[in-house]
Formats: sequence, structure tokens, C-alpha cells
Amino acid sequence: MKRILLPLALMVAVSTQAQVINNPKAKVDPKNNKVSNPVVEKPKVKLMTRDELRACIDQQEANTKEAEAIKAEQAAYKANADKLKAEKVTVEAGEAALGKQVTDVKAEKEAILASYEALKAEAPKLDKAELKARNDAYTARTTAFGTMIDAVKAADAEQAAKRKAFAEKVDALDAQFKSIEDRTEKHFDANDKWKAECQNKPYDENDEKAIRKEKAAAAGK
Repeated sequence: MKRILLPLALMVAVSTQAQVINNPKAKVDPKNNKVSNPVVEKPKVKLMTRDELRACIDQQEANTKEAEAIKAEQAAYKANADKLKAEKVTVEAGEAALGKQVTDVKAEKEAILASYEALKAEAPKLDKAELKARNDAYTARTTAFGTMIDAVKAADAEQAAKRKAFAEKVDALDAQFKSIEDRTEKHFDANDKWKAECQNKPYDENDEKAIRKEKAAAAGK
């Protein structure tokens, strides 16, 4: 009877060992590894916490909002730049007109001085009536010249005010450009930060749904 039991026991042992070898889900003790092809379990993927995911979503929304704001600011800058281009044409036309007035005044001054010298030289040869007529013409011309000078002074003051206002607008436009440039640089930094901390990071979709629901509820208040 013992001879029969012994082979049976050996058969059970061999059969059990065969099942262990063929079981692909078998866990193997690394200190006592009797399986020829042990299965190594993959490490569990570490998901972002809900707070981490919320922070990433908040940052992404803030970055998107800032991008839209920068676009609006860029559009405003372009509109201001176009206005200044048109205003520059007007200012330059004013400068040209003022320059012509100044040239005309200088020419008139030279002409008056020349007429005075001519009158002084010819006065002894003129009769009383002609001398009076020449003197009256000279006086009228100098009076008109005074009015001409006043007009140039007024035009110069007006043009100086336009010039100053235009220069201030140019400075403001330059400052607006610098502000947009700085704002854009910070936006790029914020995007880089989001990519480093959030992009392609695994998370639980249920956490995302819960966060979106929270946000929708907060927006509806």
C-alpha cells in the first residue's frame, strides 16, 4: 500500500509545480524563485491630487484669459499707432506751413528794409506829394508787417502745442508697447510654468468633472 501512495504523492507534487509554472499571474518570492519566467508587476501611475489638478486648471484658464487680454491690448496699440500716423501727417503739414510763413516774413522784412533805403536815397529828389505818398505806403507796409509777425507768432505757438501733444502721444505709445512686451514675456513664463507642472500629467477624470462642476456652480452665483 505504501508503494502505491508514494507515487501518488509524487504525482501530486509534480502536478502542483506544473500549475505554478504555467500560471502567468503567479507571484514569485525573489528569495526563493523557482519560476523560470517570473512576471514583474508594472508600478502604479501616480495621479495628480485634486488640489494639484485644480491649480493646473486655474492656471490654464488664467493663461487663456491673459492671452485674450494681450490680443486686445495689441489691437488697441495698433489703433493708436494708426491714429498717430495720420496725426503725424497733419503735424508735418503744420510745420511746413509755419516754415513758409517764417520764410515769407523774412523776405518781407528784407523788402521793407530795401524800400526804406531806397526812399531815404530818393527823398531829396521827390516833391512833397510824392514823398508823402511814398511815406504813407511805407508806413502801411510796416503796419501790415507787424500784423504778419503777430500771425507767425500765433501760428508758432499753436504748432508748438500740437508738436508737444504729438510727442506726448508718441511717448505714451512707446510706453504701451513696452507694457505689452513685458506682459507678453510674463505670459510666456506662465505658460512655461504650466507646461512644466501640468502638461501631460496623469489625473483622475472624475476629479476633473468635480472641479468643472464646482467652477460652473461658482460662476452661476
